[in-house]
Amino acid sequence: MAEEWLPTLITQTPQDGYELAIKLSRVAVKKTQIDAEIRERLRAIYETDPTALINISTTVATNLHTVAVVNNFWRE
Repeated sequence: MAEEWLPTLITQTPQDGYELAIKLSRVAVKKTQIDAEIRERLRAIYETDPTALINISTTVATNLHTVAVVNNFWRE
């Protein structure tokens, strides 16, 4: 069984939600490419590719939307 790393999507602030969205995105990459050495090699490629960087931003935005919905957009 996988280690529990995500006990909740509830966050106190939008900034905390954004940080969680980034973590969700990073964990997805780590779980998709489990070899750390390969991930490190690939980073050198995508960190200078504008299209890849925009795609990363899109992934984080999608995850932020998910977190925001769960948090009722931080409204009471």
